Amino acid sequence: MRARYLRFRPAIFAIVLSLAVFGARQARAGLFDDEETRRQIDDLAVKLNERVDTQAKAQIELMNQIQSLRDENAKLRGQVETLQYELESARKRQQDFYVDLDGRVRKLETKLSPAAETLSPDAGDASPTGEASGAPADEMGEYEAALNLFKANKIRDSAAAFEAFAKAYPDSALTPDAHYWQGNALVAQRDCKRAIDAYRVVVAKWPRNPRAADALSGVASCQLELGDAKGARATQEAVLSRYPDSPAAAAIRQRLKK
Repeated sequence: MRARYLRFRPAIFAIVLSLAVFGARQARAGLFDDEETRRQIDDLAVKLNERVDTQAKAQIELMNQIQSLRDENAKLRGQVETLQYELESARKRQQDFYVDLDGRVRKLETKLSPAAETLSPDAGDASPTGEASGAPADEMGEYEAALNLFKANKIRDSAAAFEAFAKAYPDSALTPDAHYWQGNALVAQRDCKRAIDAYRVVVAKWPRNPRAADALSGVASCQLELGDAKGARATQEAVLSRYPDSPAAAAIRQRLKK
């Protein structure tokens, strides 16, 4: 028995040695696979971190842009509000100027009314306004109500009130004033076409009325607003030739100098 074991001993040793070598190779292969996997994981982690950093930077940049747009929007909103305030203030000053001018004209007409009685009959178109004409109280009340609407910046209502007055009292001494103020109210609404029609009624029916020169000047201003420079120039020349001594003519001369 012992002799048989000794005879197979080299073979057994060879088999054991082969198994050991094979096991070592498998262990080395497994170790290599673990290292490669670990390297790939590290590479993926680096790439993921780089991508996260890039996205974070992009988000920060986007947030900065949004904040910049918000700041710019707030700045523009402030500028718009300032411009609206300045426009409203300018409109209010213009209305106060118109109302003050109306009062001045009416006072002037009151002083000139005795002289108007000595004029020839064809001078009747230079009808005075207010107290000078002896307008009835109801007419005066409606006229003043329409004028107060204009002064209160109720422009649309004012234009309608002056138009209604002119239709209700076509022969009133205040009717030229009503058409004139209707034109001013329409200009304030940027309705220059209808404003021109209202102004031209004054010039056509009452060419010697103190409002006529201002009404004709208003026609010229509306023509400029509508882009009719040639027509505006012709109308301005008409003011200068027909009403050379009027404040409207003086204002036109001043503008032409500039």
